[in-house]
Amino acid sequence: MSSFSTERLTARLWAHADADRAYDTYSRWEVARWLGATPRVLESPSEVPAVIDRWRQRSADPRYGIWALERRDTGVVVGSVILIPLPDEDGSGDGEIEVGWHLHPDSWGHGFATEAAGAALAKGFADGLTEIHAVVRPGNDRSAAVCRRLGMTAQGRTTRWYGAEFDAFLATRP
Repeated sequence: MSSFSTERLTARLWAHADADRAYDTYSRWEVARWLGATPRVLESPSEVPAVIDRWRQRSADPRYGIWALERRDTGVVVGSVILIPLPDEDGSGDGEIEVGWHLHPDSWGHGFATEAAGAALAKGFADGLTEIHAVVRPGNDRSAAVCRRLGMTAQGRTTRWYGAEFDAFLATRP
């Protein structure tokens, strides 16, 4: 499935037409600081097409993806929602799946992360997953609060994924 919707959002594949908004989101330290083992901002708009191509490639399996979140009322892309396999420290994975969200700061505080992640969890469970993880960089209180609003269970701190320390949360199929 290349897209899914909520009351206010459509999760769809990122397109090259979204490059300006992707750059405006991922070139900001207040967004990038929470992402990945070694946070890094996009430094040039010229990086964006390759990034979007990677996101689209990671969305080739219809069960998983890195999707643009587009407001249904305005068409503005508020950020991303992800449902992707988690890599272990050595880069491999054993089938564990991560849900996540990255929003532009102008879209924080509107409930979009909870709404989109809830829909991504529902999609994953409908596709047969029994457990979905979230990994939150320590200190990212907003994302930890989203996990709690989603009913995810705190699993403690771990270095199991991405080779960095994260707070782990778990959702299980209802």
